[in-house]
Amino acid sequence: MPGYVLQPRDAEASLPSLRCWREGPGPGRRPAPFLRALGAAGASRPIWLRSALADDSEVAGWSVLGLSELAAGRVCLHPRGLPGVEGLGRGTRRDLGSTKERLTPPLPLPAAFLGDIALDEEDLQLFQVDRVVDLAPTPPAPGRATLGAPGAGSGRGAAAPPHPGRSECGRTGSSLMSSAATSAVSDSQPRRGYPALPCLSFPAGLTPAAPSTGSQRAIFRQAMRHWEKHTCVTFLERNDEDSYIVFTYRPCGCCSYVGRRGGGPQAISIGKNCDKFGIVVHELGHVIGFWHEHTRPDRDDHVSIIRENIQPGQEYNFLKMEPEEVESLGETYDFDSIMHYARNTFSRGIFLDTILPKYDVNGVRPAIGQRTRLSKGDIAQARKLYRCPACGETLQDSQGNFSSPEFPNGYSAHMHCVWRISVTPGEKIILNFTTLDLYRSRLCWYDYVEVRDGFWRKATLRGRFCGNKLPEPIVSTDSRLWVEFRSSSNWVGKGFFAVYEAICGGDVKKDNGHIQSPNYPDDYRPSKVCVWKITVSEGYHVGLTFQSFEIERHDSCAYDYLEIRDGSSDSSSLIGRYCGYDKPDDIKSTSNKLWMKFVSDGSINKAGFAVNFFKEMDECSRPNNGGCEQRCVNTLGSYKCACDPGYELASDKRRCEAACGGFLTKLNGSITSPGWPKEYPPNKNCIWQLVAPTQYRISLQFDFFETEGNDVCKYDFVEVRSGLTADSKLHGKFCGAEKPEVITSQYNNMRIEFKSDNTVSKKGFKAHFFSDKDECSKNNGGCQHECLNSFGSYECQCRSGFVLHDNKHDCKEAGCDHKVTSVSGTITSPNWPDKYPSKKECTWAISTTPGHRIKLTFSELDVEAQQECTYDHLEIFDGKDAKAPALGRFCGAKEPEPIVSSGNKLFLKFVSDNSIQKKGFEATHTTVCGGQVRAEVRTKDLYSHAQFGDNNYPGGSDCEWVIMAEEGFGVELIFQTFEIEEEADCGYDYMELFDGYDGTAPRLGRFCGSGPPEEIYSAGDSVMIRFHSDDTINKKGFHLRYTSTKFQDTLHTRK
Repeated sequence: MPGYVLQPRDAEASLPSLRCWREGPGPGRRPAPFLRALGAAGASRPIWLRSALADDSEVAGWSVLGLSELAAGRVCLHPRGLPGVEGLGRGTRRDLGSTKERLTPPLPLPAAFLGDIALDEEDLQLFQVDRVVDLAPTPPAPGRATLGAPGAGSGRGAAAPPHPGRSECGRTGSSLMSSAATSAVSDSQPRRGYPALPCLSFPAGLTPAAPSTGSQRAIFRQAMRHWEKHTCVTFLERNDEDSYIVFTYRPCGCCSYVGRRGGGPQAISIGKNCDKFGIVVHELGHVIGFWHEHTRPDRDDHVSIIRENIQPGQEYNFLKMEPEEVESLGETYDFDSIMHYARNTFSRGIFLDTILPKYDVNGVRPAIGQRTRLSKGDIAQARKLYRCPACGETLQDSQGNFSSPEFPNGYSAHMHCVWRISVTPGEKIILNFTTLDLYRSRLCWYDYVEVRDGFWRKATLRGRFCGNKLPEPIVSTDSRLWVEFRSSSNWVGKGFFAVYEAICGGDVKKDNGHIQSPNYPDDYRPSKVCVWKITVSEGYHVGLTFQSFEIERHDSCAYDYLEIRDGSSDSSSLIGRYCGYDKPDDIKSTSNKLWMKFVSDGSINKAGFAVNFFKEMDECSRPNNGGCEQRCVNTLGSYKCACDPGYELASDKRRCEAACGGFLTKLNGSITSPGWPKEYPPNKNCIWQLVAPTQYRISLQFDFFETEGNDVCKYDFVEVRSGLTADSKLHGKFCGAEKPEVITSQYNNMRIEFKSDNTVSKKGFKAHFFSDKDECSKNNGGCQHECLNSFGSYECQCRSGFVLHDNKHDCKEAGCDHKVTSVSGTITSPNWPDKYPSKKECTWAISTTPGHRIKLTFSELDVEAQQECTYDHLEIFDGKDAKAPALGRFCGAKEPEPIVSSGNKLFLKFVSDNSIQKKGFEATHTTVCGGQVRAEVRTKDLYSHAQFGDNNYPGGSDCEWVIMAEEGFGVELIFQTFEIEEEADCGYDYMELFDGYDGTAPRLGRFCGSGPPEEIYSAGDSVMIRFHSDDTINKKGFHLRYTSTKFQDTLHTRK
């Protein structure tokens, strides 16, 4: 009989020792129903066990963590792990095995189990949680854990409204949710098919979120703005709110709690391959208060659950909820809901259904599982749940207009409308009323339109207006405005009409903040010019750190760009002009001012940029030089000491002491290890910095080399780099007794570093250096992309996706639809070997000589991984276009096996979405002779080798073709050219024909020499051609044409 390992809920309770009970009355015993309940629970969900034992005083307050063995005739409970939240939620029981030795397993590392999201100690510190608290103070209804279950794959339905008379949990009013992304949620109450328990929605619909970084942050923002646009929920960047949501990455994958979980941080796990727009919208639905749609109590009227197809251990995601647990607010079952599972979610196989919609009145099964947008039902239920005003909307376009109801025909009494204007961070809003005709009263007490500078009704009031006097234009201080209209009189006026526009740029006077391109993270709009002037406190510098960057790429950033200047105006010193997809390095101004200008033209638009700015101190500007003896190097947030050439840092990292090495500017010379030709001393660190004139490169040749050595050069070594710093391009790290090859620098300088430890010493090294003019060093040799230098010459090359212009210097974009006709070559993803760009679709139509096939071999594949390769992928088709049979769709990092086409055409299609970018792929295509071809009424060609006409056939060829006609037809061969090495018996090179599919069929002849054979007809519907060449004499080969023909009465032509 199985038992359970339980854990006390009280976080500060001491862990008691093993408790055991036997059957029967009296101390230390329990009645048989108790033991039966325990045993039954062992085969069910652990939450049922907790409910079954909840009335037992010695067991109450314990949570199930897993199974252990029952000692002989006894039920034993043993504490395990750290006290945590109530229960593990559905489906999180851990099986501890069935041996007595595992009855008392060792305590695990402390962790707070939040459903199937586990926050470890690192997360607890990150979220500033110093104790584990019960996030579900109200126990669920018997038999079901409604609050402890994360939304990892559950269903829709909104949380029931709070019980009458119950107080809200946590703060009200300004409590927020957020995105780590961290966010805050705004305005109103619970959620869709939502648990019938209090405290699940976020007050005022405000959800604070902790900020995340990079491209994921863009996806999170897009998802939050999608909810904002269609509901009255608002997500805010977290400042110092106590309650907020945190986007994190946990082993549970894509999962989250349903509704508000009390005070403190609340996690949403966006696991591997979950950072997609639709998935994040879905997970935010859980936070807002929606269960999965397919768990509604009435789901059996609409879908069937195919339990035998569900993955083991995932059955709990398909459990149906009880009517008292959820309230759907009168909304009907919604197949189109973004909260609905797809047909094959958690399926044992991709083609097996786990949820099957029932036929509708038209005999069609509705589609389910979309992850592209909120459905009409999602929107309607969320608006009911958060009690959104019936009038008004969320406005997110860069410009627009709105008016009072029925404008200009007059408004009704007792109207209440709210417009939430939200543009992208980094922009402000200018609001103009073009018409105003409202009932005028003292203090605008009755009818009025009110404008607030922020995201909700408690933001700073900018004005309350009535009567017919038009207000002055209103400019927001940030990216949001709240406009509220109320009417209480029966007076009939036109109402009002207002227009707004987003304006970017402006003076930013604060010590830290965030700036984004207009409309970020969506594509910025054309023809925008934005100028920001950043000013931080006196005595500090401005630091910039880029979180995301994607601006139309151009070699000189001539079209779209971000320009940064070290000062307060457009005439200040230029720091840089940036475009492309690589994030710029961190930037620091020399004063407390920085000038930024973003420009977009009228054509290509990208996602733009997001950058953090902050005040930065220059520690090196202190009177003591930062405590450094020679040089102080300031870095963002810190600094370090450095020494002049010929010196090295002492052990205190501040003082400098003399060292070997030096700064050499001669065109040629020699260097040796310390003490040469005797053994070098221990604990030496020598650096030589060689500098030649501009347009020269330096070559280093070792005459003698002997250091202490092992495979990884861990002890004594010589390190050679192009450049003068320790992070310059590394040419090699050398040790042992083998002389390195000649090393040539990339530019006009070279760094040579020698290090010895405190043990074994050797003779060391002697080397000489000399310089050669580098044509590529001046203006890149005139090359637009890459210049490759060689002694006495150079050549220009273009990056992947570009081709060299006829002038041999410029590069022009090659486009992304390629026609490849060469018999062999290399194909790479756009921008290879750098990351491919987002939102790209490229094709390669490869064709080779008729009668031959194409072999594709991958040398590298690095494409965003997803189980079905839905997002970024490379797809290969066996023919001329994407309508041909598919040979495979590939993503991830595992190179496919070589692929061979059935004919002489192969089609490749590469697609990338707008999120994760990887390195891409590199593959080589070659031509393979032989294969099956089909004869038709129209004439087709077949050649002996791929380069027929340009080159003789290669030696060592062994090719076989099978030409097939349709049933009732034969094959006719007509030779156009025939030249194969001649020999009496055709024993060296030859072409052999068989009247059938293979070499066992009757032979029609073996041919060699010059002059084509006569026309040949098959007796059946196929002919096999075998071509062989040895490794000596090679000739022109053969070219034949074939067609299908009616069977002939005459015999085959033989030779």
